[in-house]
Amino acid sequence: MGKRKREAPSWRVPDELWERVEPLLPRYRASKWGGRPRVDLRRVLDGVLYVLRTGCQWKAAPQEFGSPSTLHNYFQEWTQKGVFFRLWKEALREYDALEGIDWGWQSLDGAMTKAPLGGEKNRPKSNRPSEAWYQAQRADRSERRSDQRRRGRGQPQRLQDGARHDRAHSRRSA
Repeated sequence: MGKRKREAPSWRVPDELWERVEPLLPRYRASKWGGRPRVDLRRVLDGVLYVLRTGCQWKAAPQEFGSPSTLHNYFQEWTQKGVFFRLWKEALREYDALEGIDWGWQSLDGAMTKAPLGGEKNRPKSNRPSEAWYQAQRADRSERRSDQRRRGRGQPQRLQDGARHDRAHSRRSA
């Protein structure tokens, strides 16, 4: 049996594509002050495309691509510098050369919706937020006194009734 070429996982950039994308990426020089070397840009591109393809959060990207903040920083920089726009233009040019694009008629469709949180769509709504705090039954099943409802939670009676606090107002008169 002959050896088969091992295929890269679907989120890896194939060699042929990397050869075409690499010239579109910004050139980075080594810092004259030293410091950490730059991360492998191919690995960063793999990570960015993984996040864009799967829709996961940056912090959920696998560690094999590098730190999530590094991936996000490069994504932001490349977006600002127009890397993805240039990549899109190159892909359109190539597709136009291979298949031909009818530039006289274009259509675009898309939808962005919030992901469902699970459960049934028509489940009964909870009445909990509309209940006042004093309507909930106490753990000891005793009744609350009616004056507790009027006073509010934990506020001393003297402050709720409009009585002035002596220490707070004694400084003003001095």
